[in-house]
Amino acid sequence: MSSPDTFDLPITGMTCASCAGRVERALRKVPGVKSATVNLANERAHVEVLQKIDPAHLIAAVDKAGYGASLEQDTAAQQADQLKRHDSERWHLTLAIVLALPLVLPMLLQPFGVHWMLPAWLQFVLATPVQFFLGARFYVAAFKAVRAMAGNMDLLVALGTSAGYGLSVYQWLVTPAGGMPHLYFEASAVVIALVLLGKYLESSAKRQTASAIRALEALRPERAIRVVDVQETDVAISALKAGDLVLVKPGERFPVDGEVVEGQSHADEALISGESLPIAKQPGDKVTGGAINGEGRLLVRTQALGAETVLARIIRLVEDAQSAKAPIQKLVDKVSQVFVPVVLLLALATLVGWLLAGASAETALINAVAVLVIACPCALGLATPTAIMAGTGVAARHGILIKDAEALERAHEVTAVVFDKTGTLTSGTPRIAHMIAIDGNANALLQQAGALQRGSEHPLAKAVLDAAREQGLTLEDITQSRSLAGRGIAGTLQGCELALGNRRLLEESDLPPDTLAESAEAWEAEGRTLSWLIELSPQRRVLGLFAFGDTLKPGAAQAIERLTERNISSHLVTGDNHGSAKVVAEALGISDVHAEVLPADKAATVRELKKNGVVAMVGDGINDAPALAAADIGIAMGSGTDVAMHASGITLMRGDPRLIPAALGISRRTYAKIRQNLFWAFVYNLIGIPLAAFGLLNPVLAGAAMALSSVSVVSNALLLKTWKPYDEGDAP
Repeated sequence: MSSPDTFDLPITGMTCASCAGRVERALRKVPGVKSATVNLANERAHVEVLQKIDPAHLIAAVDKAGYGASLEQDTAAQQADQLKRHDSERWHLTLAIVLALPLVLPMLLQPFGVHWMLPAWLQFVLATPVQFFLGARFYVAAFKAVRAMAGNMDLLVALGTSAGYGLSVYQWLVTPAGGMPHLYFEASAVVIALVLLGKYLESSAKRQTASAIRALEALRPERAIRVVDVQETDVAISALKAGDLVLVKPGERFPVDGEVVEGQSHADEALISGESLPIAKQPGDKVTGGAINGEGRLLVRTQALGAETVLARIIRLVEDAQSAKAPIQKLVDKVSQVFVPVVLLLALATLVGWLLAGASAETALINAVAVLVIACPCALGLATPTAIMAGTGVAARHGILIKDAEALERAHEVTAVVFDKTGTLTSGTPRIAHMIAIDGNANALLQQAGALQRGSEHPLAKAVLDAAREQGLTLEDITQSRSLAGRGIAGTLQGCELALGNRRLLEESDLPPDTLAESAEAWEAEGRTLSWLIELSPQRRVLGLFAFGDTLKPGAAQAIERLTERNISSHLVTGDNHGSAKVVAEALGISDVHAEVLPADKAATVRELKKNGVVAMVGDGINDAPALAAADIGIAMGSGTDVAMHASGITLMRGDPRLIPAALGISRRTYAKIRQNLFWAFVYNLIGIPLAAFGLLNPVLAGAAMALSSVSVVSNALLLKTWKPYDEGDAP
């Protein structure tokens, strides 16, 4: 997404890492440009500017470098353009195979004792359209590269195949009539066919790496039903504005982010948050555009549209991460800058070396051609970005949003994870942790307390009512209900005057805690909030005691266990009291606890831990933002504040703590794929170039190896799409 400070430009004409590097250098030279990164895998340039700049200057710079650029298209048009190019590549490939197959057939039949050769004129007729029509793209791109005083893969292919084709024409012309010239038309034609095959397979694979973005884009409905004065009107999404009422029928996608004002249903948010179970929705609940409405009709008040919706922000985050450049890519960029010139020198050295060794000009030229063909740097340029695209894409499908490639690469090194407590490991809403009745009848105690709390919006009242509902208790009506400011609530139930409140209420009623004193002291030491239920008349006595506390999130214990299995230490840093922090830490097996910590001190604690390793901080509130920014990797819970999400490198779209080790797991897998891809990309060239130079690899085999290198690198990255967030060990 472009903004006044950034531009995202689709780039055309790039074929290898050298191309991407040249576009970057051209953009960085434009006055006012702060930085430029080009992603070969998704063919986009991300440009940051220091001042207002005319995008036409950026486009002109790219054009001068020999490539094409445009302002960002709408996604549908861009996808249509990519599909059109993909279809064109398929037809070119099909035609190249049809023309090259008869040329290579005699070579394939030789091992079976069949010695047969096409006439020279027929070989010329078949090879020429492959060389100059289907291979025209290589000549055009090579010419642009030479004009820009640079080199790329196309230059290597154009030089290599032209040399083979030219040598064949020369041999044909100088051979006496009736003689059988030694021709290499099949080598040049087959190399071009193989390069086209590699580019087609590469294009197909790259489309798969971008499938996460396409899947998210497909969630956006184009129309909605607006309700005005009971009148229902079908309108385009662009016609809506904040505050409009929208009707969402069963089975439809929510067209906007908003709040339910009428109706009850469930929402399937699996493709947005990764949450597999439908979530109940009723008046007052938030809904997310792109989620699927379940069984009920809902009336929704619009709160966010267009670029401000959760879905749009998710798409933006994934796009930014896929366009970003991982730190390891800097090594690749340095290599690619000198790669093509070095290969040209090696090819020249091969030619001269064979001639000096007494070989024929024909042999020397063929070996030099093999060097040019094998040395395609495509795999080198695709190794990192395809892995990042696949890794961030599969993570997003499971509710893990990785904002930048640096966070993805660095997360695999994490040695310690610092947790905030409330909203991260705990639900953030109070529940009844303990309750005790003087007469031993806990259900009757809960029934009386629930009756007093009916209709109250207080968080502790909600905890009591939730517990009563879970037990299936019937709550009777209270009369003469009244609030006791700063103490609690009172009312009359079946002729008895009851009150529920804090210790101050107990003291003002002049009632001793009696047998509950020991329990009260123990629960207060745990950091629990206490509420006493007392009878004021006809008797004055204590009926029972409730202890409220935050509850652990489902999966919190599993998250800590998985981190421990990977030798990653867990630390709890919270602003809450020591008692409640200790209870949570003991329940989860966390030994290092820092309680009653101010926000600034949270960041200081993180910085102290960083002295001994790589630290990830997990939080959800505004008070966690300094610590998230201070950590090597900030991980924000998606249910938290926007400030926390902006300060973090990774956002979890749902509050499942198990996604924390999962995020570190996908980082480790992705980084492993990057290293594997770079290894294979370098190995192909380290082994292939010497073999070609010493005459052990003919141009046809060199072309096949070159195509295979690109395809294998992209295919290896695509294996990341099989990743599941809760795989045992998440091992690469």
